[in-house]
Amino acid sequence: MLEFIAVLFGLLSVWYAKNNDIRVFPTGIISVSIYIFITYTAKLYADTGINIYYFIMSIYGWILWGSKNKNIKKQISRCNKNELLFSILLSIFFFLIIYYLLKLSDSDVPIVDSITTSLSLVAMLLMARRKIENWIYWIIADLIYIPLYFYKELPLTSFQFLVFLIIAISGLISWTNKLNEKNINHRTRIIW
Repeated sequence: MLEFIAVLFGLLSVWYAKNNDIRVFPTGIISVSIYIFITYTAKLYADTGINIYYFIMSIYGWILWGSKNKNIKKQISRCNKNELLFSILLSIFFFLIIYYLLKLSDSDVPIVDSITTSLSLVAMLLMARRKIENWIYWIIADLIYIPLYFYKELPLTSFQFLVFLIIAISGLISWTNKLNEKNINHRTRIIW
């Protein structure tokens, strides 16, 4: 039952993210709070850590998305070359640190757990900052999470990541369309 509640709120959260709706954060906080317990019990320690990180980043994103201050509030945008390079290097850095730590634990999937966790850490940061590239990170991570959770005998969570994958693909399309519409409207105003 606990896993079902976490899945339900997780699905709601990703649905809200796809729709660029600030409710992504409170629903996400409920889901990740439950998953902290579930992943720790399943000995997915990196996922436990990432759920703690998601909790913190959800608060950060809630502030960025909801701020009335134009200097703080983030709008949908693409990463520039430096941000993209930084996100890739950050993923590699996270992987190396997490893998090293998991090798010291009783994890039976340290490489896969490290890959998904490092991708997800960067995806969440990019989502909080409303960068379109967050969806690419989520798509790659979801493709790996689906069989991982099935292997760990968490079929509802595996199914959740299948749905996340579908929503992430839809989110990438939706956010790209919104950014393109914004750019067209901006160019139209400049011409007039």
